[in-house]
Amino acid sequence: MTEPVKGPASYFPSIEKKYGRPIAEWKDLIRSSPLTKHMELVAWLKTEHRLGHGHANALVAHTLAEDSKK
Repeated sequence: MTEPVKGPASYFPSIEKKYGRPIAEWKDLIRSSPLTKHMELVAWLKTEHRLGHGHANALVAHTLAEDSKK
């Protein structure tokens, strides 16, 4: 049996369902933004793309953590 997804990725199914875009597309948007700071990116997603705070925060946290491992 697989373990349940934890952390920011646990939000991904509801983000895709609510906003109608795949997670890869959101990550591409974050990576293409000229902004680099976590809370600036969260505010941008909330303002420009109408995401809720939790969803925006989860996407940014996961994307920045992924990029820091590269």
